[in-house]
Amino acid sequence: MEHKITGDNLQLVTLQLSPDEKVYAEAGTMIYMSGNMNMEAKMRGGFLKGIGRKFAGETMFLTEFTTSGGEGMVSFGGAVPGTIKALDIQPGNQWMVQKDAFIAAEDGVEMSVGFQKKLGSMFFGGEGFILEKLAGQGTVFIHASGDFVEFDLQPDQILKVDTGSVVGWEDSVDFDIERVKGIKTMFLGGEGIFLTTLKGPGKVILQSMNIANLAAALSPFMPRSGNSSGNSGGVVGALLND
Repeated sequence: MEHKITGDNLQLVTLQLSPDEKVYAEAGTMIYMSGNMNMEAKMRGGFLKGIGRKFAGETMFLTEFTTSGGEGMVSFGGAVPGTIKALDIQPGNQWMVQKDAFIAAEDGVEMSVGFQKKLGSMFFGGEGFILEKLAGQGTVFIHASGDFVEFDLQPDQILKVDTGSVVGWEDSVDFDIERVKGIKTMFLGGEGIFLTTLKGPGKVILQSMNIANLAAALSPFMPRSGNSSGNSGGVVGALLND
């Protein structure tokens, strides 16, 4: 399989498949494909794994893509503005990624539900209680908002990150949270009460834009229902109320 990632911050990944190759993808991520590409919805791994994917924020059914009559092409994209990255998964080298990060993968990659190991990380880490675990062998494509920032942490090296900004990490990395020190910094520093701590060894992928923070920043400018004045926020509101 060959792949090409195109675009800047609204990226697509295009895969070139030979007749003996198969990929599967999250439902709804396919953008376009060649006429000889076949797709079929399947509950990969059975009912229980399908339920697990549902809890992880994905769909119960995944879509498998194969070709007929020669090589074929299929392209995938994410649901929000952002970037796409290819991860090389090898036996014994698992990755944990935030839910909704998965786009597509080769048939040899297993995508299943993963869980935060520590209670504090479940509730305050920003990545949620349920994650996606990537194992097996092959290439998998993940998506996140903004741009990717990557680190290769050395043993015992610690990286502190804003909660919700971690996209994925190798399973050799220790993931935890810590409380921001100082009452004034905690409530007036603008970074929240908790920080995510990542301890090496292993690779870590961050995103430059947290979609939750973006939504909060845009919220004051969005139209409000029941606004008696009829003004729903500047030019946008005027156009919506016209």
